[in-house]
Amino acid sequence: MTAQPVWQKSSFCDEGDACVHVAATPGSLVRVADRADPAHLVLATTQAAWADFLRAVKESG
Repeated sequence: MTAQPVWQKSSFCDEGDACVHVAATPGSLVRVADRADPAHLVLATTQAAWADFLRAVKESG
């Protein structure tokens, strides 16, 4: 049985539902959802690509 992803809400979210949710499993894909119901997947990428994306966002300030 495959483990279900554990979703985490972005620390930059307000109290509303307009927020980014991220779930990652070791050795698997990173899943990103943009709504209160993270079962509505909007993006799946590799962990390496996600790390590159985060690094670029942090560098751009």
